[in-house]
Amino acid sequence: MKQYPLAKPYITSKDKRYVMKVLNSGYLSLGSQYGNFERAFAKKIGSKYACAVSNGTAGLHLALLAAGIRDGDEVITSPFSFVASSNAILYVGAKPVFADIDPRTYNMDPGNIEEKITKKTKAILVVHIFGHPAEMTQIIKIARKYNLKIIEDACESIGATYRGRQVGTFGESGVFSFYPNKQIITGEGGMVVTNNKRIYDICSSLANQGRTPNMQWLDHRRLGYNYRMDEMSAALGVAQLERLEFIIKQRRKIADFYTAQLKPHSDIIQIPYVDRLSTHSWFVYVIRLLRKNANREKIIEGLKARGIASKPYMPSIHLFSFYKKMGYKSGDSPVSEAASASTLALPFYIGLTREDIKYIVKSTLTLL
Repeated sequence: MKQYPLAKPYITSKDKRYVMKVLNSGYLSLGSQYGNFERAFAKKIGSKYACAVSNGTAGLHLALLAAGIRDGDEVITSPFSFVASSNAILYVGAKPVFADIDPRTYNMDPGNIEEKITKKTKAILVVHIFGHPAEMTQIIKIARKYNLKIIEDACESIGATYRGRQVGTFGESGVFSFYPNKQIITGEGGMVVTNNKRIYDICSSLANQGRTPNMQWLDHRRLGYNYRMDEMSAALGVAQLERLEFIIKQRRKIADFYTAQLKPHSDIIQIPYVDRLSTHSWFVYVIRLLRKNANREKIIEGLKARGIASKPYMPSIHLFSFYKKMGYKSGDSPVSEAASASTLALPFYIGLTREDIKYIVKSTLTLL
């Protein structure tokens, strides 16, 4: 029986060649590929600067530190996200304040942001979920009205655009991730982008143990971290970035296959929404089960028996046990909670054929 994992990395001979060149060079850290990837990424996204880091979570941590977020501050963010987005707020001693989401896009609903603002609010950490941009026009208006910084978690949305502009370039900084299920991959890895040289310099220093470029190996200006990206990952990133447009085009084609198969069943399944002002870069393909009696766990088990992986996507962060211990509770973000109880990610990766998707969709519908 053919197996369909939830995700699969897309690796070519070119990727292997770039990585082998690094391995053969003997320079496995802080070599030329690190800088090459940063410059190429900044150019591709349309930012002045890019700082390569060990993963997206590290990037979020550094972006918040560089923004001056500290103990006692509040940062408004989405509860419907991978846990790293709000965990990074906790890392700097600040408090995540969750604004509920739009039930179509699963991004933060701007209408819920303003009511969460207090005298302690210092920033909005915007999450562009699943490859779909958040409603940046309204978010920017709110941020300007209350003098709040914007940091973008674009870890799932490289290549997505809002009104023709790349996500990650609207705020003071933007953060991307290259985990193996993302659009482009480096194994582990991330990137902080910004148009502010001070932010870039701080992030670069903090990622490299607090050193600055003109300092000696054992000289340090500030308390930093080992958040560096290694040379093999950077080389893989350079190779992947060179075909970003092709990768996204292929992912959109697979998403279109799914949508065509699922659209006739809109009474029982909600397909992903794409705003007309945005382009979607398709991190995952997530459906929503609309039948009240649909047993998602049984569907997951039934798909597994047919060789098809699937997963609830996403849990609401404020309902994790350690967040509940901090005072967050059920009912805080009802739209997010309802989505968390009914969304399901289906296999999504380059290599799936139209026939594969027909089988996956048919199997899913049979189990509903």
